[in-house]
Amino acid sequence: MNALETQARDRLADLLMRFGLSLERGDTPCSNWIDGELVSGEGESIALIHPATGGALIDYRDADTALVDQAVVAATRAQIEWMALTASERGRRMLTAVSRLEGHEESLAQLESVVAGKPIRDCRGEVGKVREMFEYYAGWCDKQHGEVIPVPTSHLNYVRHVPFGVVGQITPWNAPMFTCAWQLAPALAAGNGVVLKPSELTPFSSVVIARLLESGGLPRGLINIVNGLGPTTGAALTGHEGISKLVFVGSPASGRVIAEAGARRLVPSVLELGGKSANIVFADARLDDAVAGAQAAIFAAAGQSCVAGSRLLIQREIYEEVVERVARAASQITVGLPEDEATRMGPLQNARQFEHVSAMLERARAAGARVVTGGTRPAGLPAGADGYYLAPTLLADVTPEMEIACEEVFGPVLVALPFDDEADAIRLANATRFGLAGAVWTQDPARAHRVAAQLRAGTVWINSYKAINVMSPFGGFRDSGFGRSSGLDGLREYSVPQSVWVETASEASVAMGYGDGKG
Repeated sequence: MNALETQARDRLADLLMRFGLSLERGDTPCSNWIDGELVSGEGESIALIHPATGGALIDYRDADTALVDQAVVAATRAQIEWMALTASERGRRMLTAVSRLEGHEESLAQLESVVAGKPIRDCRGEVGKVREMFEYYAGWCDKQHGEVIPVPTSHLNYVRHVPFGVVGQITPWNAPMFTCAWQLAPALAAGNGVVLKPSELTPFSSVVIARLLESGGLPRGLINIVNGLGPTTGAALTGHEGISKLVFVGSPASGRVIAEAGARRLVPSVLELGGKSANIVFADARLDDAVAGAQAAIFAAAGQSCVAGSRLLIQREIYEEVVERVARAASQITVGLPEDEATRMGPLQNARQFEHVSAMLERARAAGARVVTGGTRPAGLPAGADGYYLAPTLLADVTPEMEIACEEVFGPVLVALPFDDEADAIRLANATRFGLAGAVWTQDPARAHRVAAQLRAGTVWINSYKAINVMSPFGGFRDSGFGRSSGLDGLREYSVPQSVWVETASEASVAMGYGDGKG
């Protein structure tokens, strides 16, 4: 074990003890939060690997089926208690709950950084997003108004929004803390109880967040976190009869499994899946902005983002210039240890993803793609940083039918493709089975809106990239999934419209069929 591995293990042990997840150094951590208690798993041992070194961090145990049962029972009981409160009181309690994160922000960011391998500066920003999400949805608790329908009968017909009951949520390893709050906040605001399973690769930050939130006055058992493998804990959650809706953030392949599990029980789902987003640069764009936007779109989070701008479409007359400028900018990105304040890009999160990205790069080279920059392990890393590092990579001489241009890489790999005119840009942008995001860089306002309107993408940026806020709906088309997170649309995903008919006539009439009744 090298010095960096020892330091990482010591940091994690200290952080786990700080949050009460492990009583003594070397103990198996309490990796679940069920019915207001920290609980160790009951299944097989799962090893966490440090992304920056490739060395072992700690082992914890899979939750397994029995703990999922306990979590659903707890959430069911707590949800009834939660809905017995007034809407205003639920909003106040959500605000009080999120205030319990105060004083723990840096420790949360450090925990996320060491386990997920993300730069510490990024993790600090994500802690702030947790608070933002809860504050926004707390304000919605007493504003979920129904409506009165002017039906052509003697009835008063009104519609109200009622919770599903207990929802099951599965979040990914690329942004576990962010996606935890992204889904918890609207689910609670709509009146639901929750059982959430993070990725087995990033288990702890969600447990800490749930524990802190419940300490702020939420009913015991309203939020439950179960950690474990997909075929065991994940399958137990998606197949549980007590779960009334499934929400999943992750890959299309896993999304299909989740949707099929729900369909077998006629349970609806929301799927936020992958992307192969097109970042379109027209010749009249402000190139300084477009180049900065292009590198941020793909190299932030080491490209491990569903909205990563992984296809850079450049108008042919400026193609060579933009490729050269993006390559130069990419080569200057500071790649380093996640805990280093200067690091702008860290390692890939896990060995499987690193091998996937590396294999796609090799196949792209064999198919004729040219590596303009990157494509190898970055130089200048500290001794012992033997983890899953790949330098920011730009490929040219790529054709639209190549795998690297069609399939999601989920790593710091950008492909540059030329286009001739507006119609060609739209054709190339939409020539994908994904439809999550895209961007248009131009100084022509009419063109910007015209192109944006024709992109099959759930989010489109104009002269910007990755501007995401809890107030605005987020989601995709086709293999990027269905349903929406965030905004009012995200809140509505967690409730069901209930139509109530009240007879107001002095002499009530009951129709034998689906008639108009008595007017």
